[in-house]
Amino acid sequence: MKRIVTILLAAVLLLSACAFAEGTFRVGMECGYPPFNWTQVEPDENSVPIDGGMGFAGGYDVEIAKQIASALDKELVVVKIEWDGLIPALQSGMIDAVIAGMSPTAERKVTVDFTDAYYNSDLVVVVRKDSPFAAAKTLKDFNGAKITGQLNTFHYTVIDQLEGVNKLPAMETFPAMTVALSSGAIDGYISERPGAVSACAANDDFTYVVFEDGGFSASVEETSVAVAVKQGSDELIAQINDVLAGIDTDTRNAIMDAAVLNQPVTAE
Repeated sequence: MKRIVTILLAAVLLLSACAFAEGTFRVGMECGYPPFNWTQVEPDENSVPIDGGMGFAGGYDVEIAKQIASALDKELVVVKIEWDGLIPALQSGMIDAVIAGMSPTAERKVTVDFTDAYYNSDLVVVVRKDSPFAAAKTLKDFNGAKITGQLNTFHYTVIDQLEGVNKLPAMETFPAMTVALSSGAIDGYISERPGAVSACAANDDFTYVVFEDGGFSASVEETSVAVAVKQGSDELIAQINDVLAGIDTDTRNAIMDAAVLNQPVTAE
């Protein structure tokens, strides 16, 4: 009898979970990488509550997630997860998708599938305005600089293209890197241009270097961002790609510009 009760209880829980999942679109993101995603204390017309009462999420990723959820006729649920936990959360079924400024690299494609890109960017180096490296024009101009990037991202690997650079250990989050840059612990960090614009908007002492010689060598996959889903989710990928195809380049740029302007000064 106990075995029957246990089986019935498991079935009820499974059905409840399925019913919940059918009505929601659970999206994982750091909520700490403005202007793609951030955490704010107070809600506004653009923000979405973070699951578990952890504040409110805003940013470019949130706006894209809203459009996808609406097209799927589901309620958007934003789940705040550290960067290294995003793919495991997706694989376990905790979330339905990762929309977090994630590049569809070959390494990640081994474990998850990706949609078409929803944004394309280039790589820059964020530095202090009073730094001698603020005047850099080429990759060679960073000789001797203390540079880092986010842990487990291709941003960190491209540091090797800076000749004579002092490559410091990777850091877990962008807020940690901005603190390190402000304190002088590092001379700069690698970022995609939108993230750099966002950091400079929030920190008057920051600027970023755009290279005249073409800059870092990176593939289109590395400099684009896409939605990650669980492997084998072909129908979901097709549905999301339909949504993304309806957002033209001008609209995407307008959404990003608005995200940069709307980010809170203390965005996490």
